[in-house]
Amino acid sequence: MSLLQDILTYNEKFVEEKQYEVYTTSKFPEKKMVILSCMDTRLVELLPHSMNLRNGDVKIVKNAGALVSHPFGSIMRSILVAVYELQADEVCVIGHHDCGAGKLEAESFLNKAREQGITDQVINTLEYSGLDLKKWLAGFESVEETVKHSVDTIRNHPLFAKHIPVHGLVIDPNTGKLDLVVDGYEYAVRKED
Repeated sequence: MSLLQDILTYNEKFVEEKQYEVYTTSKFPEKKMVILSCMDTRLVELLPHSMNLRNGDVKIVKNAGALVSHPFGSIMRSILVAVYELQADEVCVIGHHDCGAGKLEAESFLNKAREQGITDQVINTLEYSGLDLKKWLAGFESVEETVKHSVDTIRNHPLFAKHIPVHGLVIDPNTGKLDLVVDGYEYAVRKED
């Protein structure tokens, strides 16, 4: 049986037995926060538990490295939607130690893509079109600096209200210990009444 079939079989039983009822909540975050974190598998349950979060407490956006790499990309759009449409009034960027995205190397990545059938012609076309693959696929040296970068990108976005705090944290993926990198309350501009 395939992984997909295993999931669908389990899901049928899950719905039949109404196991979803314990997860029922609204689309609005109870704690009025949106979190950007890494997609690392170690954080799936550890991150919410380490922060005393339950289903429905916050919006969580995940990507490789908890990185806002482009101010007009889908990550920033999701954060803005959470703030303006879904009642989040704080943002928290949470990177983590031992991040696989930090170790990313463009040439190694492209070699793996080639092994999966991506041709040099496709890679050359992307580079010719102006995409700097070496930069786009580069890792990072400091998770703290990456968190600061993402916090700054969010905070300085032209559509982001300056009174909304943007916090930056780093989590240990083994213990769940959180270290403060940026206290967003220190930078939030008082909202004019």
